[in-house]
Amino acid sequence: MPEISWLATLVATVLAFALGGLWYGPLFGKAWMAEHGFSEEQLTKDFNPAKTYGLTAVLAALSAVVFGIFLGLLGEHSGLFAVGFGFSAGLFWVAASIATNYLFERSTLTLFLINGGYHVVRFTLMGAAFGFLG
Repeated sequence: MPEISWLATLVATVLAFALGGLWYGPLFGKAWMAEHGFSEEQLTKDFNPAKTYGLTAVLAALSAVVFGIFLGLLGEHSGLFAVGFGFSAGLFWVAASIATNYLFERSTLTLFLINGGYHVVRFTLMGAAFGFLG
């Protein structure tokens, strides 16, 4: 198994977590809620922030670790290669998988662009963390 940078893993985790707060908050939060038909009241009812944010952080960390392993399996690479790898993983693995579900669920293009776009940017940032710190 390749060695991964724990500094890059930590930075990638923090970037993914912070991006989620911005993406689903001030950037696209209202549009995301409208696409789902959610109200603020519905989202705050029975909401457990420790559980939700704690598990989100754990999942972000696991994603960063596995991303670092995959990138490490590719051997030596430049920072820009890692950024491109992250962009490609976000677009062609995650967003494409979401798109497949959304086609059958008949979800809107807007919801796809919000959710898929988040993961494209998220993995691009992870690539930057590993490419320039790893």
